[in-house]
Amino acid sequence: MTNDVLTALLLFAFASTITPGPNNLMLMASGANFGFARTIPHMLGVGVGFVVMVALVGLGLMQVFDHIPMAHTVLTVASVAYLMWLAFKIARSGAPDETETTGTPMTFLQAAVFQWVNPKTWTMALTAITLYAPDRSVVAILLVAAAFGAVNLPCISSWIVLGQQMRRLLTSPARLMAFNWTMAALLVASLYPVVFSG
Repeated sequence: MTNDVLTALLLFAFASTITPGPNNLMLMASGANFGFARTIPHMLGVGVGFVVMVALVGLGLMQVFDHIPMAHTVLTVASVAYLMWLAFKIARSGAPDETETTGTPMTFLQAAVFQWVNPKTWTMALTAITLYAPDRSVVAILLVAAAFGAVNLPCISSWIVLGQQMRRLLTSPARLMAFNWTMAALLVASLYPVVFSG
């Protein structure tokens, strides 16, 4: 991989990771509802889970869609259903200062597994492998995964910080409820460009 291609890959990883999507919206909501420290397992699950996903997609899972086209439809339906459930959980999240909240932050394992039903991460992984590891060599695939690993955590942590800073504005139950319902609606809306494009 030449320096120009590597630079392009890093720019693609940055642009696709920093922009709004299910992961970032959920991290921002978690930062607002639970704070940065309690959201760290969720953040690490996203970062590690996506790097593993990119590697496994490149090492052979792309061929599943080539041989079994119905697998893509099944994945889409499962993804939409799961994201709707997560949106419902976000909408019902409790206040940051409550000793008993109606929700809990996502765990490392939950966040890592979520990557496999997140339409945006599938699009990112398939596009990255197709464009930057077209020969699907192990070295190229691992380089693509490593590029996302280097860029991912700083980008997604900024969404947690944004959510955490919003806690100051969410001191009343009415404001918190409005924020959580807005985040839930945005999470559902984030499905549109990925699920219904083309």
